[in-house]
Amino acid sequence: MQAKKPKAVLLKRLSKTKSHASTIIKQSEISVDKMLLGRIERLSNVKRFVSLWLGSLLLLIVIVIFQIFNLSSYYQRVATVPGGIFIEGSSGVYTNANPIYATTDPDNTISALIFAGLFKNGPNGQLLPDLASGYSTADNGKQYIVHLKAGLTWQDGQPLTSKDVVFTFDTIENPNAGSPLFSDWQGIQVSAPNPDTVVFTLPDVLASFPYQLTTGILPQHLLQNIPVTDLKSANFNTIHPVGAGPFEWGAIQVINGNNPSNEEVQIALKPFPKYNSGKPKLNQFEEDIFANQNQLTTAFLNHSITAMEAITPPPINVQNNPGVIKYNFILRAATMVFFRNTANDGIMNDQTVRTALVEGVNVRSIIKHLGYPTFRVNEPFLQNQFTYNSKYAQPGYNPSQAIKLLVSDGWTTIKNGIRYKNNQPLEFTLTAANNQENQMVISELKNQLKKIGVDLNPQLLDPLDFISALNEHNYDAVLTSISIGVDPDVFVYWDSAQASIQSATRLNFSEFENSTADESLQAGRIRLNPQLRIIEYQPFLQAWQTAEPALGLYQPRLLYLSNTPIGGLKTFQLTNNSDRFENVQNWEIQQAKVNIEP
Repeated sequence: MQAKKPKAVLLKRLSKTKSHASTIIKQSEISVDKMLLGRIERLSNVKRFVSLWLGSLLLLIVIVIFQIFNLSSYYQRVATVPGGIFIEGSSGVYTNANPIYATTDPDNTISALIFAGLFKNGPNGQLLPDLASGYSTADNGKQYIVHLKAGLTWQDGQPLTSKDVVFTFDTIENPNAGSPLFSDWQGIQVSAPNPDTVVFTLPDVLASFPYQLTTGILPQHLLQNIPVTDLKSANFNTIHPVGAGPFEWGAIQVINGNNPSNEEVQIALKPFPKYNSGKPKLNQFEEDIFANQNQLTTAFLNHSITAMEAITPPPINVQNNPGVIKYNFILRAATMVFFRNTANDGIMNDQTVRTALVEGVNVRSIIKHLGYPTFRVNEPFLQNQFTYNSKYAQPGYNPSQAIKLLVSDGWTTIKNGIRYKNNQPLEFTLTAANNQENQMVISELKNQLKKIGVDLNPQLLDPLDFISALNEHNYDAVLTSISIGVDPDVFVYWDSAQASIQSATRLNFSEFENSTADESLQAGRIRLNPQLRIIEYQPFLQAWQTAEPALGLYQPRLLYLSNTPIGGLKTFQLTNNSDRFENVQNWEIQQAKVNIEP
């Protein structure tokens, strides 16, 4: 019995231990059930809360993104940026890029892009520095001292100095060179006291002289060894020009070269990195020159070109085509009907008839039909020139007074609405270039003059025939435009000597001859003081008003159409068509979103 006691004790203890373990397990089960399984029952509530929170966060993110997208229009805008290829279209014939020979509109375009002058015409009529930094005068206005900018280079990398300037104008003054600018530079001495200075010494004071300093400068080192008699036909002028302008020569391609009526010339130009006003922002400038206006219009409508220089206005449907942007450049020029005063048919040389013609035309109605805003021309000076004087303006529309003048002059018999005098009909032929604008103007003139008994016979010629008729003064009256510019020196258009066949230019299209006017024109151009010039020009204005050698109409325009916005291009009054390139180095056509600066 004593031997079994320890075993019983052990069993008893084991039983207690088992019982205790069972209790612990039950308590653990209760704890697990309470702490875990009980909370699992609430997990669905937590899940709903988390889902709601995540959904709200996602909605907030979407709202923020949407808001940023919508607000971008407030701090960003679509604008033009640097880059791109600009393709301009024009019509005509390309013959010569050399600035001392360029005559056609395509010539002047290429010349203006490749070559730079000492100065250029600015937007407000002022001269802006180009190669020059400025000028001063001496010897009472007979001497001009021009200072060049520092560090000028040619597009072949050679330095540009005052010697190049002297070479350019000496070449113009050489009659063997055959430059159309020859007559403008006679008697002017050009010298270079140092590499950065050029001195122009005039035989007499000439108030308009600074405006002659816009001619492109030529590189002496490339042309000095070419005989001057061969210079006009040198390859330099057409396929190897080197200048100091914003763009340099790239390549030329002729399409349909065997068919002049459908020929197309493509000239590619690349930006000149060292242009003195900064490297152009365009990657390339291409000029596409078409033989006729229809080809040009078709290329524009097909978006083969970026913009077109519409010297001859295209149809209204082209101008108003969706997406087309119109830039109207009013020219510092005068469109007039020039009566050939010396015509011996007894009509155009009759002062009373000329006055009646002026009073029988409603110029305001003609301007209204042009389709663009412009300024009326009613005397030899433009309305925004300081020498303009409304006191000497042509009389306004007064058909009843026009009829009285004709009757008093003997034009009394009327047959089929046309007046006669001594069995001679009151009729004349009006010659003009054949384009849409001239057709409209002549139609208006014909209808208006018919009301006072005058028969106007239109003669519309193609460009080459018209230029020939204009140069030879082969007309009764001619409808054309004359370039006047900023300075009011109109000597070449109205001085008696400029009507002579011996004149170098013969730009006195009216063949107006008046000794009082001649003296006034000469006196006005040699005065530097604006107030004195106003006084000196008054006898000319009075003589012009009395004689009525022409009918003033309006200032013409250059219409520039584009298929895309052109950043940097601003409209202003132009002296020459090519003045539109005044800041071509800043033109942009590529578009992108940019931030709005605060």
